[in-house]
Formats: sequence, structure tokens, C-alpha cells
Amino acid sequence: MIVVTGAAGFIGANTVAALNAAGRKDIVAADAFAPGHEPRLPSNPAYLDEMDVAARVDKADLAGWLGTEGADVEAVVHIGACSDTTATDRAFMLANNTEYTRTLWNWCTANERPFVYASSAATYGDGSQGYDDEADARIFKPLNLYGESKHRLDLWALQQAETPPRWVGLKYFNVYGPRERHKGRMASVALHAWDQIRRDGRVKLFQSHKEGISHGGQKRDFVYVEDAVRATLHFLSEPVSEDAPNGLYNVGTGHARTFEDLAKAVFAALDMEPDIEYIPMPEDLRGKYQYFTQATVAKRRRAGLTEPFASIETGVAKYVQYLMGREGQA
Repeated sequence: MIVVTGAAGFIGANTVAALNAAGRKDIVAADAFAPGHEPRLPSNPAYLDEMDVAARVDKADLAGWLGTEGADVEAVVHIGACSDTTATDRAFMLANNTEYTRTLWNWCTANERPFVYASSAATYGDGSQGYDDEADARIFKPLNLYGESKHRLDLWALQQAETPPRWVGLKYFNVYGPRERHKGRMASVALHAWDQIRRDGRVKLFQSHKEGISHGGQKRDFVYVEDAVRATLHFLSEPVSEDAPNGLYNVGTGHARTFEDLAKAVFAALDMEPDIEYIPMPEDLRGKYQYFTQATVAKRRRAGLTEPFASIETGVAKYVQYLMGREGQA
């Protein structure tokens, strides 16, 4: 069996779907399933209604379940987290994103099971130190609590003498694609652009508040979710080697594109002329906003992930087709 946490969330649900597509149904899906439990962890259990899983376990009960029922678990894929970059509850973020991950790490270490967990490009901060997954991680300074909670876990993992036999922390860049609507404000710009175009015929993007960067010229490394999942599952089968050691890996395309590019890709997929309005960025985001992200990719390529990731034109076109087929649904 494979445990997937955050299974009713975005990347987690797509991971379960990919495992099903590969013929795996022996999946233990963990998330905040209990009624009223953890309202700060949005998820959509309806995603799992479309899939085959062996069991659902509430995240609060997972450690105990592993202790009594985990003998047949062959690996843990830990995607679940609170990814709200505007969160201010420090105690909650560290308990949920850092300490909880350590608990699962320790179980995998004691039971010699592979452990793949979600880190984030938010750990890199403002980008002044680059986005290199082979650099000394101690040089990076996240801009928000979400990034800090992930960064603390990464630093802790790198210091451990006793580890799971295979462990990987995946620094996902800006992932977009199916099964993200439940994220609300934190959903991708691709989804927000789709919604605005269908409603108003135009897209609103944030103005730039940084000298030298035009409105809509903010750049991110946008990753289609299928590629993020492919990278995630790759490390369940790729053995530890000199070229694929344990550690931290970027999950990005290696190409930074502007938000304007992304919005135009949505218009193009709908065969519409672009109509973009630039609006002031909310005050609560301005000091926590990454104006540029771009993954280095040499390390993941050496580890066997050599197939190029989808461009935004390709990924957005696939996403728009998915959305068109689900209009009026969650």
C-alpha cells in the first residue's frame, strides 16, 4: 500500500489519480476528513469519489493508524499542508507543516520506508540567493510563514543522521491544473483567469510595485500538475544512486514566464483576443510577493527526470479543455 496525504487536495488528488491510472488501487488516502476538522486546510473529498482507494484516514489519526495498520505500507507520499502564503498563525503553521512532517519522517525512518514530501519554491524567498536546489539551503530566507514552515523542515531533514532509505523533498514551483478549485484565493492564476474570462471577458492582474518590472511582468516558473505528479512518483521508483541521491529537488520547468504570458495563454486556448486590466496588489501581499522564480533543473535531470515539462501554452490548453468539460461543477 501507498499512503498519500493531502489526498483530497490539489497535487495529492492528482497523485492518487495517477496511481490509479498506473493500476494502483491499494492507496491509503489521508486528509482532514472529519466534519468541521481543520477549516484552515481546504480540501475536496469529492475528488476521491472519482477514484479507487483502499482506505481514508483523517490526518489527525494517521500516526496512530501507521502504528497499528502500517505493516503493509510500502511508502509515504506526504503532500498535505496548509499552503496559505498569507497565514499569520505561526504555531499552527509550524505544527501542521513542520512537526507533522517530522512525525511521518520518523515513522518511515524506523520502518525503513521511502518518504517523499512536498517542500516549496517559497523556501527560496525573494530570489536574491537564486533558486538552486544544489546550493547550501541555509542561505535562503522565506518571505512568509508558509515558506518558513517548509524551509525549517528541509533544514532539519538535511541534518538528520538517521533517515528513511529513500527520502526526497520536492520544491514545487507554481503548479496549476485540474482539481485546484477548492483552494479559493490560493488557486493558480490560470484558474482565476479562466473564471474572470468566462464571467467578464477580461482578466485582472496585479500591478507591479517593483521598479524595473512592468505590470503583468512578474515572472514565475509555472508547472502543469501532471509534471509535478510525474516528478513525485518518479522518486518512488528511482533508487538512490550517485546521480539520484536523497535530498531536495526542484520541480519546475526551468523557464520563467510572465503572468501576462499565462493570461494570454488562457485567452488563446479560448480563441479570444486578450483583454487585461492591471489592479493594485493587496497591501497584505506586497512584502511577501515573489517577483521572479525559476527552477534550476540539472539535479532532477541527472536523477532521471529528463523529459521536458509542459510549456504554459501546452499546459494551459490541456487545463482549459478540462475546465470546459466541467463547467458548473466543483
